[in-house]
Amino acid sequence: MQLGIIGLPQSGKTTLFNALTRGDIPTGISGGKVEVHTAVIDVPDKRIDRLTEIFQPKKVVHAKVTYADIAGLEGKSSEKGISGPLLNTLSQMDGFIHVVRAFTNPSVPHSAGGVDPHRDLSTMETDLILNDLILVERKLQRLEEERQRGGIGRDKAVVQRETELFEKLRALLSDEIPLRNESFNEEEEKMLSSYGLLSRKPQLIVINQSEEQNPIDVEMPFANTQVICIPAKLEMDIAQLPANEAKIFLQEYGIEEPSLDRFVRLSYDLLGLISFFTAGEKEVHAWTVSQGATAQGAAGTIHSDMEKGFIRAEVVSYEDLVSLGGFAEARQHGKLRLEGKKYIVQNGDVLTIRFNI
Repeated sequence: MQLGIIGLPQSGKTTLFNALTRGDIPTGISGGKVEVHTAVIDVPDKRIDRLTEIFQPKKVVHAKVTYADIAGLEGKSSEKGISGPLLNTLSQMDGFIHVVRAFTNPSVPHSAGGVDPHRDLSTMETDLILNDLILVERKLQRLEEERQRGGIGRDKAVVQRETELFEKLRALLSDEIPLRNESFNEEEEKMLSSYGLLSRKPQLIVINQSEEQNPIDVEMPFANTQVICIPAKLEMDIAQLPANEAKIFLQEYGIEEPSLDRFVRLSYDLLGLISFFTAGEKEVHAWTVSQGATAQGAAGTIHSDMEKGFIRAEVVSYEDLVSLGGFAEARQHGKLRLEGKKYIVQNGDVLTIRFNI
């Protein structure tokens, strides 16, 4: 569960990363050098705070998202595509945070000569599409060579289905349509799982603007893409203040929560993830699963033994548990129910797993 922060030079990638991590990594020009910094961030969730008030646990654990600040992309991929080390890093990401510059600063010149968020967004998207097109064309060439050899070692029907799939990808990419806009069936997903195609990855567009700018309207016609406007420099300055001073600053400006809190939740949602909770006097814990996860799968997230020996799950919604004040009250009002291994976990469910090894 790792999101790569990408963008053109001087777009504010590292500023955003510093804001998230309360770090002070230098924000100078990378000059195309591949450099990666990573950090694990707690997902802000007021539900955790409320459960903590109720149970007063000894330990509190939030859901996590890992961010990687990736330097080296310059929007100038050649016919050979993105360099090997950089491509390997990008391919390992589950999604991208694409930082697009909207702020003006004479002391930080734009590499293209002027600030134009729509142009920069298109430049980076084209880079990802071009790289995928190169990979797809190479794959089609190998499939053609395999067919000419008679498909030794593989079912000819499988080779044909792969060929049809990659021809479909080539057509989309040739029309400059990112692959995240396309849905694939189960067999196709399996065929594509090892390729790490960059334009398939979900993407959160961050418009990095100055604090006095109004939010910029960026229409995204593609699926699995969200947009948020953030003054990254201001957020970094707030994040580096002592907690009490940051709270006073936010109150003075009438800011209910830092933009970064919303940003972290959006990036968590971007990956199709939800949180369920376990709660008690020992620990309140937010666990992460994909949407559609079963109760038995959720048990395995906690511990593999729970998944193997799963018997049932006691389930109550966060809203019911909080409104009633605890498990005993939820049981008395019929809000705590028993569910089997195939139950689909809902966002905010509070689970108690019963198992036997």
